[in-house]
Amino acid sequence: MTDLPKIRIRGLCKAFGANQVLRGLDLDIAAGESVVVIGGSGTGKSVLIKCLIGLMEPDAGTIELDGKLITGLPPRQREAVMGRFGLLFQNGALFDSVPVLDNVAFGLVSAKGRPMAEAKRTAMEKLAQVGLGADVAAMYPAELSGGMRKRVALARTIATEPDILLFDEPTTGLDPIMGDVIDQLILKCVRELGGTALTITHDMTSAKRIGDRIAMLYDGRIIWVGPAGTVDASGDEYVDQFVHGRVEGPIAFATRRH
Repeated sequence: MTDLPKIRIRGLCKAFGANQVLRGLDLDIAAGESVVVIGGSGTGKSVLIKCLIGLMEPDAGTIELDGKLITGLPPRQREAVMGRFGLLFQNGALFDSVPVLDNVAFGLVSAKGRPMAEAKRTAMEKLAQVGLGADVAAMYPAELSGGMRKRVALARTIATEPDILLFDEPTTGLDPIMGDVIDQLILKCVRELGGTALTITHDMTSAKRIGDRIAMLYDGRIIWVGPAGTVDASGDEYVDQFVHGRVEGPIAFATRRH
């Protein structure tokens, strides 16, 4: 790791009308590091990722990659920057109308301009990397279990060999055993690529498995950052309430009477 962060975020703000979602978020991620951002639903975790990859333009603040500003770039330059990212969507976002192999090869053909035959060879290698074979490659997404769909989506994410990997709630909807499988595959893929990883999740078991550091997002800001092994005894009342799933504490939960 170098002294210069791979990703440096300062003062990031994003609002939707009167709803101020991000309120001056600061976060550094070192090269080769895996950082997990935790927080409740609606706290802005997905908005953070969308600002990072350019799907949303922040209202204020800056994002730097390797010391270079990427906020406010014109479309062509932004497209080049986005090629450095691999994103595993929460729901997989596979194309239902094409076989698994074509799904995994898609980015290699569309974004990297690889010939189809070469892209499919690489796609087969990436499927093998996540423990899937030729029988799965010929199937359609609708024929797969939730865990298999997630593994296919992971293979597609790493197929272009991005240097920055983003994981959006990677274990949501999976049983604990398959969640562990996906976490171990994520760790394996990040190590083999030598990439930098940012994961957003509310799954604390997953966060502690895959994170070098954990950051807590609350009220639009990062309120605590520390080694993953220290999160259970953070000393922060907000983090403590969230991590241990307590109703009582400074985090207010909206309730509705039925």
